[in-house]
Amino acid sequence: MQDRSTQIRAFSSEQRLEILRLLKTPEVHFAGQWSADPAEFGVCMMLIAEALGVAQPTASRHVDLLRQAGFITVHRKGKWVYCRRQEEALGDFLAWISETLGTDAPSA
Repeated sequence: MQDRSTQIRAFSSEQRLEILRLLKTPEVHFAGQWSADPAEFGVCMMLIAEALGVAQPTASRHVDLLRQAGFITVHRKGKWVYCRRQEEALGDFLAWISETLGTDAPSA
């Protein structure tokens, strides 16, 4: 189980939430990625920075906190760094929030 305070902190930034939104459908948002299939392999860190309109070090800090929270995985392939969303961890966190606050999760 991940540290819940780290997970809450990861959700406290609009840019980190945007990264999670973009990675939900990488084949749509990063269709131009040529180095690897974005849905199967993940999305290149540079493309994430570009989509956010921030410098790569800023995107890296956001991605690192999302990784610490367990919401994404990060791996290297050669000189490239790729990120993928972890649906199970996100679902677990949302279920925990719902249980903790005693509310039903809204239907999508």
